[in-house]
Amino acid sequence: MSAVVAGFVAVLVGYTSSVAIVFQAAAVLGATPAITASWIWALGLGMGVTTLGLSLWYRQPVLTAWSTPGAALLVTAGAGVPMAEAVGAFMVCAVLITLAGITGWFERVMERIPQALAAALLAGVLARFAIDGFAAAQGDVALVFSMLVAYLLGRRRWSRYAVPGVLLAGVMVVVVQGRLHLGAVPWQWALPVFTAPHFSLAAVVGIALPLFVVTMASQNLPGVAAQRAAGYQTPVSPVITTTGLASLLLAPFGGYALNLAAITAAICMGPEAHADPARRWQASAAAGVFYIVTGLLGGAVVGLLVAFPKSLVLALAALALLGTIGSALASAMKEDGTREAALITFLITASGLTLWGVGAAFWGVLAGALAMGVLRRRSVS
Repeated sequence: MSAVVAGFVAVLVGYTSSVAIVFQAAAVLGATPAITASWIWALGLGMGVTTLGLSLWYRQPVLTAWSTPGAALLVTAGAGVPMAEAVGAFMVCAVLITLAGITGWFERVMERIPQALAAALLAGVLARFAIDGFAAAQGDVALVFSMLVAYLLGRRRWSRYAVPGVLLAGVMVVVVQGRLHLGAVPWQWALPVFTAPHFSLAAVVGIALPLFVVTMASQNLPGVAAQRAAGYQTPVSPVITTTGLASLLLAPFGGYALNLAAITAAICMGPEAHADPARRWQASAAAGVFYIVTGLLGGAVVGLLVAFPKSLVLALAALALLGTIGSALASAMKEDGTREAALITFLITASGLTLWGVGAAFWGVLAGALAMGVLRRRSVS
């Protein structure tokens, strides 16, 4: 039960935290309601099939996601670009992701990142989300406080089921307050809409290349770091290749870019998902099933998930990630020789810094590696 709930929470957090950006990106490209529903169909099935398949194949928690910074990029870079040219750019990006996996260059880069920096990177990515969760109490004290009390009581009495208890407590408070609105949910199946790709140099330069860079640096990089920090050595290259091929297949239907997840994956990798680390893959497998359902039902399931108040989702994510954040920080700060570099990585990543369209995860690792190199030279001299 704890694994199934962790999978549901991961999907709930993943959709409610960024589905609005995906809708906005589709709208900028001129998508009709049918095409927008097709995007949810393609992304849901893509995430679901790859998550379920990879989790079952490796018996390790592997969770994929749509590229949230990629969607944000499309909101700005996609203005005035016809949908057919955007689809062509999605396919070029997918080919680049596939090549990054087949050639193994991305895995070689990840192998060179010290464990302390990987753990600090994960803690920084998750800390931002957790801080937002507790900050939600400013406008929703009763809800967040009730969920916090449920979490603490759960950790003391039934640790394995603390997060399901938090979800139940949050839903009960929302129902009592009359804030769960299900009347506007569109109960219908989503249908795929094929858009024939058109390849143009402008779309390749303006969309495909930036989409590839932000997906690898801001999504796959922390995604692999999350696995390593949790103690899982899932082969990187085959997983990246799989997400690239899935993106290539689904691009004409709206699957603009799939990648490894970090925040939602951490929910499935923590002790709340399962007491036995060797069985936490069940949580990501459950998430894969939920993703497939969201893809098939499209707007109906998205409407259900969005019906939850934002403060409930933020607080739920924050409490579900506490154990993982604590473990990552402990691992990052364990060694005296790497503590300062890891702290720099953590702070820059948690800051949310974005430069030239590339997110804080990349700059955090880059600054941490620079600090580690300089401080090691200083200690040698």
